[in-house]
Amino acid sequence: MWLKPEEILLKNAFKLWVTEKDNEYFVLQRRRGYGEGGGGLTGLLVGTLDTVLDSTSKVAPYRILHHTPDSQVYWSIACGVTKEEIDQHWDWLQQNIMRTLSVFDSTEDITSFVQGKIRGLIAEEGKTSLVLEDDPEKFREALLRFEKWFELPAQEKLVTYYSCSYWRGKVPCQGWLYLSTNFLCFYSYLLGSEVKLIVSWDEIWRLEKTSNVILTESIHVLAHGEDHYFSMLLHLNETFVIMEQLANYSIKRLFDKEAFQGEPALSDPLQITKRGLEAHAKSDQFRAFFRLPKEENLLEVHESFLWVPFSHFNTLGKICLSENYLCFASQDGSQCHIVIPMREVINVEKPDSGSRALTVCVRGKRALRFSEVRDYQRLANTIRSRCGISASPQHSASSEAIRGECQSLINHFEDNPEDVTLMVGQKDTSKAVSTEALMTVFHPQDVENLDPKMLKEKMKEQSWNIHFSEYGRGTSMFFTKKTRDLIVRGVPESLRGELWMLFSGAVNDMATHPGYYTELVEQSLGTSTLATDEIERDLHRSLPEHPAFQSDTGISALRRVLTAYAYRNPKIGYCQAMNILTSVLLLYAKEEEAFWLLVAVCERMLPDYFNRRIIGALVDQAVFEDLIRENLPQLVEHMTDLSFFSSVSLSWFLTLFISVLPIESAVNVVDCFFYDGIKAILQLGLAVLDYNMEALIACNDDAEAVTILNRFFDSVTNKDSPLPPTVQQASVGNNDKASHVSVDISELIREAYEKYGHFRSEEVESSRKKNKLYVIQTLEDTTKQNVIRVVSQDVRFTASQLDELYNLFKRQHFLSCYWTMKSPALLHHDPSLAYLEQYQLGFQQFSELFSLLEPWAFCASKSTLSLWVFRLIDENQDGLVNFKEFCYALDTLYGASFTNKLKFLFKLHLPPAFDLPEDGVIRKSPERGRGKVDLQAYLKQWQNEILKKEETIKDLPRINQAQFIQFSKTLYNIFHGDPEEESLYRAVAHVTSLLLRMEEVGRRLQEPSSPPAEATQPASTAASTQEASFKETSDASSSHSSQEGAAERPDPDWSFSFEQVLASLLNEPTIVGFFERHVHIQTKLGQARVAQLKLKANK
Repeated sequence: MWLKPEEILLKNAFKLWVTEKDNEYFVLQRRRGYGEGGGGLTGLLVGTLDTVLDSTSKVAPYRILHHTPDSQVYWSIACGVTKEEIDQHWDWLQQNIMRTLSVFDSTEDITSFVQGKIRGLIAEEGKTSLVLEDDPEKFREALLRFEKWFELPAQEKLVTYYSCSYWRGKVPCQGWLYLSTNFLCFYSYLLGSEVKLIVSWDEIWRLEKTSNVILTESIHVLAHGEDHYFSMLLHLNETFVIMEQLANYSIKRLFDKEAFQGEPALSDPLQITKRGLEAHAKSDQFRAFFRLPKEENLLEVHESFLWVPFSHFNTLGKICLSENYLCFASQDGSQCHIVIPMREVINVEKPDSGSRALTVCVRGKRALRFSEVRDYQRLANTIRSRCGISASPQHSASSEAIRGECQSLINHFEDNPEDVTLMVGQKDTSKAVSTEALMTVFHPQDVENLDPKMLKEKMKEQSWNIHFSEYGRGTSMFFTKKTRDLIVRGVPESLRGELWMLFSGAVNDMATHPGYYTELVEQSLGTSTLATDEIERDLHRSLPEHPAFQSDTGISALRRVLTAYAYRNPKIGYCQAMNILTSVLLLYAKEEEAFWLLVAVCERMLPDYFNRRIIGALVDQAVFEDLIRENLPQLVEHMTDLSFFSSVSLSWFLTLFISVLPIESAVNVVDCFFYDGIKAILQLGLAVLDYNMEALIACNDDAEAVTILNRFFDSVTNKDSPLPPTVQQASVGNNDKASHVSVDISELIREAYEKYGHFRSEEVESSRKKNKLYVIQTLEDTTKQNVIRVVSQDVRFTASQLDELYNLFKRQHFLSCYWTMKSPALLHHDPSLAYLEQYQLGFQQFSELFSLLEPWAFCASKSTLSLWVFRLIDENQDGLVNFKEFCYALDTLYGASFTNKLKFLFKLHLPPAFDLPEDGVIRKSPERGRGKVDLQAYLKQWQNEILKKEETIKDLPRINQAQFIQFSKTLYNIFHGDPEEESLYRAVAHVTSLLLRMEEVGRRLQEPSSPPAEATQPASTAASTQEASFKETSDASSSHSSQEGAAERPDPDWSFSFEQVLASLLNEPTIVGFFERHVHIQTKLGQARVAQLKLKANK
């Protein structure tokens, strides 16, 4: 490897290096302790020194130096891991550089030329692979060490590396931590003791920062039931964040089968960089905080002051700029933040150079003044270009007018609330789509009604109008502590839909996709899928007590929204609880708005909640358990097993308390959720448990605790709700209400914010990431146990053997996805399939794993045999095999009787297994999980599986000449290399000869009138052909040509039945003994574990 030329002083290194070759300008040296006679104490000391100091030489024991005759200075220009590699560099220098150097007059010119040439070579090599790294030269050296030590496949992308200590028991090993796209690796070498660790990210159960008496601060990794601790990291937080990001990336790509379309930094696993991961993480935080669409990326960040009109002072914060939004958050994020869509910006004033300020004017007669912006001129130009605002002279008049208007706004900051409107995409919608919220249709407000509840509702509306006049209304409203206080007190019925849209960010989705929902409705109506069937079943279970959903108006709107979303996002489709949530959204928002609110909840605010495994809800329950341990120690002391709260609280998270609280109270919870996200649900859950603490501690069992919580929820009321009794939800436990004091929802929410509002959203996200690994691995383990239980009924392997086989099978599946986004397993993944089908192998992956596990170690022509086995067990012919099919094949080859093993081999030489396409390429997998689902086909397939009869040997078709010749060759391939190879060969020859004679006798009996010579001719020809084929090599390349030759021969009716083949082979004890010989699969499993990754690396 060529190195960036660095000056070294040779006299300080004479004890560590030995010169092997030299000439007038170059020296080739070998590190002491390497090569011939390099062992012993010298090798140990040099190896230890190299590892601790992290010099390039510790893995590159050869180097080339450049020098000039009249200089004492040497320059390192190349290093090599092997003698062959360094010799190639040496030869290149001799052929390309030495002849040129003679033309130079001065030594300075020679050195300058050599350095320039080497730098040119390095730049040429690093044009593609290293262009994104922070320090390409050091990264090249680290990559060299990484490749040599861990011997991973060449495609594996090293992301970054750190010096650290790895603890083995109570002893720290100083070494280097390497983080790549798919693996966490560590290497240490101290005084002859080598420590090497390779853990794939998909195997990690826990990843967290810890500290104890011995380790002040360290990173804890739990994988395969083993704990690993890494400490003494110079940048521990940075290291941990990168590890967390890589683990999360692996989880999404391998378990969730996410393709990261539209995210260039993560779309190609071969191009993952530390810089790309950091940028992606910052964009994620940016989108989550400001509730922006997932297409937005953080492009620029500027520190500045913003003039806050309602407080009359400048607040310090950061301007965050994306493709379509200008956002600002105060320094701690809690004082105020604002989101300004670029579509709302009408002008950017000429920046003020004195205060480095710029003023942004937005619709609604409002202006924002940012000051002390370091790069204010460039920021102003960027905003102008993104908004399409021209700064040309011809617009100067209008610009002056706008500037004057903005200046007056800056001076007075008085907004006219009557002129302020919510700027969303207004487009004529289809007549089929409801344009009114259901609550306005089924419960219109009576303006003349002056009862106390309505008066209080009017007061709330007035409070919000005052708030709008001070802080703005619509997309560019300031979000402050006062906004949250108003939310906690309750949102007026008339403003609820508007504020939900604003707080969730759905208003921006809707504005940027005009007409999208109407198109979806038109495309999705009339489709028939599993999702639409489930939707139809649940329509009348959605708030059935509410008048809106006792009529066709509400039911039809609910059907359209849910069906449109299932069509938009088939990965989620439809999940129970979505109907309840959507029903409440439709009450307060127009139909199109309800759709976009559902998009915001499912895709941004509650990620991974609404799928078949409800991973997001389970993760948040784990976060909830952690918060219970921190905040309710008394409850933890009494109930050590907190899993009870997980089971009870599942509906709280999935339906945002809508399913357990009366509707008039639940909507107040939804208000808080849209403003504060999942944090609002977590703190309310803590408040509920705190309120019932004494009763829960006193209860004797789980059933009693459930009853206590149910009674509590029934007693929750909303004393300020203006809804009539016909609309309010009837409590389930009305009879017991007298025994339980009623609780007002506003008081409960206020208490939740006061007592448990201290933890930040960032802490919740961090806890989510930590618990997600454990939740997913627990689900994976449960899935494995279910699969093993199903498969164990049909095979003879033990549970532990099936466990190891499953781990190998799953690992092989992941190996096919590690370095590409286009593997068959990823392209044709269908999350709706049963757990048995979640991990499947294409032919290439199957062939690699089968070669490691098949029982005949000396078997030649493995690729051909594995192709036939793959086709035989791929019953639905989709080009993928699942774990059950894979185990069936191995179980037959390892544990079946001689007859069943022979039957399996016999079937390998019959269609479809033996049916080679003309081009020799295996068929591709069909598209799965897309479009209309044929339920009748599913039912028919299920019925066929139930009625499937045990196959008998009489059901097998006869084997023709070409197939029989290949069958004989397969037997020869299997026997090749066996100690009894010669006797097995003779036995096969005897059997084939016997079968041919039997065929000849059969022909004579069938054709008595034929002359003897004519009758014997075909058989004798076939016999000679067969014996000639035994002499041929058993290489796979000859099998296809032999089939073609066989097809050209006469007598196509020549064939054998399985009974004939079986009877003939049973007369050969050597063959019977070979197939009945017991082979230990445990040994094979152990070897496969070690060789699986190396096999991929060698390929």
